[in-house]
Amino acid sequence: MSSENKSPVRVGSSAPDFALQDGDGAEFHLADQRGKVVVLLFYPGDETPVCTRQMCSVRDRWDDYAATGAEVVGISTNTVASHKSFAEHHKLPLRLLADVDRKVADLYGAQSIIPGKVARSVFVIDGQGAIRYRDVRPLGLLRPKDNDIIRAIREAQA
Repeated sequence: MSSENKSPVRVGSSAPDFALQDGDGAEFHLADQRGKVVVLLFYPGDETPVCTRQMCSVRDRWDDYAATGAEVVGISTNTVASHKSFAEHHKLPLRLLADVDRKVADLYGAQSIIPGKVARSVFVIDGQGAIRYRDVRPLGLLRPKDNDIIRAIREAQA
């Protein structure tokens, strides 16, 4: 995990609340998820090589993610329409949230070293709203490992 980011969002801190639209235009509000573990998967963009591999890996391991009962969402700066197309094209089972102005990524400290881009990042939030796992990759060439995320979900549920 990176410790270089100066974001106040740290393991043990309260997850900042937000609301974003998904690929169907429905609103996702973090506060509505209290009582369950939530996984925020920030990624730079739809239909890019590494991001597509990352989201397809989550899709391919979806039974393992779903077995945890956690709410797993992807977040990038793409539009609602782009998310809908990306999810349909790759048969992605998770909700993709449109953070077009990068406010949520900035709130969580998911900034890339590439100007204007979102860092490939994972935040696992427990049922009480506390950050239990944080992995921010400012360069973003390597994607987070599904096994690490699933393990972090299980630990947040303990």
